[in-house]
Amino acid sequence: MTKRACAVAVSLAFLGAPFALPTASADTVKIAFIDPLSGPFAPVGQNQLKSFQLSAEMANSAGLAGAHQIQVAGFDNKGSPQESLTQLKTVIDQGYRYVTQGNGSGVGLALLDAINKHNERNPGKEVVYLNYAAIDPDMTNGKCSFWHFRFDANSDMKMEALTSFMAPDKSIKSVYIIGQNYAFGQAVSRAAKEYLGRKRPDIKIAGDDLHPIGQVKDFSPYIAKIKASGADTVITGNWGADLALLIRAAKDADLKANFYTYYATTTGVPTAMGAAGADRVKIIGNWLANNETFNGKEVVEAFKKKYNDDFYAAQPYVIVAMLSKAIKEGKSTDPVKVAFALEGLKLQSLNGGVMMAKQDHQLQQNLYIATWMKTNGKDVKYDQENTGYGWRLDKRIDAYVANQPTSCQMKRPSL
Repeated sequence: MTKRACAVAVSLAFLGAPFALPTASADTVKIAFIDPLSGPFAPVGQNQLKSFQLSAEMANSAGLAGAHQIQVAGFDNKGSPQESLTQLKTVIDQGYRYVTQGNGSGVGLALLDAINKHNERNPGKEVVYLNYAAIDPDMTNGKCSFWHFRFDANSDMKMEALTSFMAPDKSIKSVYIIGQNYAFGQAVSRAAKEYLGRKRPDIKIAGDDLHPIGQVKDFSPYIAKIKASGADTVITGNWGADLALLIRAAKDADLKANFYTYYATTTGVPTAMGAAGADRVKIIGNWLANNETFNGKEVVEAFKKKYNDDFYAAQPYVIVAMLSKAIKEGKSTDPVKVAFALEGLKLQSLNGGVMMAKQDHQLQQNLYIATWMKTNGKDVKYDQENTGYGWRLDKRIDAYVANQPTSCQMKRPSL
């Protein structure tokens, strides 16, 4: 079977006929989704929770974890590290052994530290952290942990791919960097300057701004600075409301610069861009609905039918699929055994072959660069937020291109 056929088979399996009823010894594997379900980033959190829940429903119907069932429940952290720790205690007390989170590396780092301490103090009651989008590189480098697995490419991997794509474009002469002032935004700023300096030292860094996360309501002063700088290109790691408001301010000011983004697919941003973003806004990500073979269209269409919303992130899919495979192949739902089974695990996912690196627990996967365009029924088949605009694939970046060295020195428990 070809790789394409395998990937299609996995997608179809998620939508297959119901599996036999679980046996008496089957477990329900509960995943606690700890992310914003209220506040400015609630729309993103709610979309991702639904993405996990649909993926779990499909996996259960197809029996991907054998007789075991996957269940995902949401816990609102309000975007706060402290509230996340409170919710972590709640879910542990309720018997959850698997936690997923992604919106904010500051939150992710707090959860990672707390889970490490809990597992050290409570042998036999270990918790595994399935990170779907907290992409500070330190989480799989100096702060790597056996209990943490990251399923999105980290910010350095994405910047490596993005700047490799930008470097040959001689029309790019001046770049403005803007981001949220926390670990991830700082990492994007650092990597953009470092990688552009290495690949295109002639490019001018026209400005470098960091703003408070989730607090700026009017980005027009920032856009005015970008416009005054003369930059022809903007790089931003902003996501959710912070990106939607930034893009809207740029549209209102008629800023002509091109935007290179990490998260322009996130809820609210497509509506903010509309026609004004066409040909100007690009994204670096690990999958898009309008990929080269439209792999994943079954999931996209099922999500739209069920929720009247867009399935735009592959991570919930691959987390559920890999967790299910680790449980089935490891013949256990025990977090320690499942964590060992996840190491080195390979899978045909929506974006091709993926592999969970044993050394640092960073998923290795292809990345995609795309441009916001009007739908045409061909290479831009699926739109977002009923705008009539969607993402056209510019280039697939093979996993090895974005791969980064790691400083991880991981300590493993004994089985």
